[in-house]
Formats: sequence, structure tokens, C-alpha cells
Amino acid sequence: MKRQRRNFLHLATGALALPAVSRLAWAQAYPTRPITVIVPFPAGGPADTVARIVSERMRATLGQPIIVENVAGANGSLGVSRAVRASADGYTLIAGTLTTHVLIGALYPLQYDLLSDFKPVALLADGPLLLVAKKTTAANDLKELLAWLKANPDKVSQGTAGVAAIEHIAGILLQKQTGTRFQQVPYRGNAPAMQDLVAGQIDMMFVDATTALAHVQAGRIKAYAVAGKTRLAAAPSIPTVDEAGLPGFYAALWYGLWAPAQTAQDVVAKLNAAAMEALAEPTVRQRLADLGQQIVPPGQQSPDALGAFQKAEIDKWWPIVKEAGIKAE
Repeated sequence: MKRQRRNFLHLATGALALPAVSRLAWAQAYPTRPITVIVPFPAGGPADTVARIVSERMRATLGQPIIVENVAGANGSLGVSRAVRASADGYTLIAGTLTTHVLIGALYPLQYDLLSDFKPVALLADGPLLLVAKKTTAANDLKELLAWLKANPDKVSQGTAGVAAIEHIAGILLQKQTGTRFQQVPYRGNAPAMQDLVAGQIDMMFVDATTALAHVQAGRIKAYAVAGKTRLAAAPSIPTVDEAGLPGFYAALWYGLWAPAQTAQDVVAKLNAAAMEALAEPTVRQRLADLGQQIVPPGQQSPDALGAFQKAEIDKWWPIVKEAGIKAE
């Protein structure tokens, strides 16, 4: 009887161990088929471009095709909803941004949690905004621009990429920190707003470098500062906000990679390693730099680092959005 009981316990213990062993073997074999990366914005935009540049190089490391699927709408929340419902097997990821993994949480009554329902993989790129103005603006530097804004309350217009876009929220933060007041004019994206800035129909913008740099370099608009800690490699003559007289005013549209929350840690580690290899590749770094994107140091590319950064950004931007009473369109 005792021998039978021992045999039973041995078999039972082995049976319990099988799922863990099979999961480990499965994770070690991953990936064995194509991976889909959801981009929650239209094709051709900054998020799509960054995702395609990085995933193209990750494919070489992972040995499987990576398919980019654009699921646009509602400030990116449609794509996020698709990703959060995906199987946590490592074959569906989302290339999110400040908008999708921070701001929408303050704008919509979400049915999921941006922190607990996703597992961070890697921070891909950081695109600090530029503060620019029409070329006829008299101010020659940021201090003069702020003095001009203070001397002309409610008379200056700032174009934005739309209500609740980071450019809109950055403008609110600027007013809050500097005691200035100006009108905000929402557009359907940065491109049409930039057209009006070049034409002199609006006075200023916070804008991504991809949209602005060609116009700055051609002398069609003025650039006053980079809203980041370091200058852009693609435009080294533009000072940072710290250098220009507005220390600590950081606003960037950054890009990261996430998986559904229950994705195996070994799978996340493989994805992170592939992303880090891609971000270390000189061609990838140059292509991102040409777009005005900055790559954070390797120590800030880990899943834990992205999770901490995302939480810090939520703590920073949600109170500003809620205090201003901003509602998504």
C-alpha cells in the first residue's frame, strides 16, 4: 500500500510539473512563426515609421517575419484595445507612444489598465518636441519669445495637432509654468498646422522634429528650443530648454514596445534583446536620428525601465490633462 501511494505521489508530482516544463520549452523555442506588431496610428506617421525601422532589424535577430498592422482611431485607443485582447503568446505586440500608453488613460474611461494589462518590452525612441514660430516673429531666442508672450496675452496663436494631442497639452503646461496666455488652434494633425505656420496664419507651435526640421533648415520658420535634455543630432544648433532659459520643460512624443500582460518573461526577454540589438545597429540609429529621434542609453531600454518611465509620465501628464478639463474629440 505504501509503495502504491509513493508511486501515485510521484506520478502526480510529475504531472504537475509538465505544464511548467512545456511552457519553458515553448519559450525557449520562441518564435516559430511571424510576429504582428500593432501600430495604433495610420501608416506613414512617426509611430509607424519608428516601428518599421526597428522591427525590420529585430526580424534578423528573431529569425521570423514581423508584420506591422495599422489599427488607427480614437487617439490610438482602438489599436490598444486590440492589443490588450490579444493572446499573451508573444506573437502580438503593440508599438505604443506617450499618447496610447499615457494620455488616453486621462482622456477616456478605459476598460483596461495601461500599466497592469501590458508588459513593457523596450523604450524604442524619444522624440522631444521643438518650440517654433513663424519667421517674422521679432523674438530671437526663447527668453525674448516668452517676454513677447507675456506682453501680448491672448493675442498669440499656437497651432496644435488636435485637441488632447501632446502639442496641445505642452502648450497648456507652458502657460502654467510661465504665466503666459495664448490661443490654441487645433488642426487635424501637425502637417496642416505647419502649413499655416509657414504661411504666417498662426504664430507658434510645439511640433515633432520630423515635421519641423526641413522648414527650420530652409529658414521658413524659427526654432527656439528642443523640449528635451540634449540637443538633436539632426539639428545641433537648436538649444535645449535648459540652455535656452526654461529649465526642466520636457515634452516628447516617445515610442515603446509592449506585450499583453501574461506574456512569458522569457519571451519578453527575447523580444527586449532583439530590440536592444536593433537600437545598437548604426544604420537604425542613423535613420532614427535623421527623424529627430533620440535613443536612450542601454540601461534605460530594459522592460523595467520602460515600466518606470511610463508610470512617471502618467504621474506627470494626467494631472495637467484633468486640471485643464481636456476631453478627447
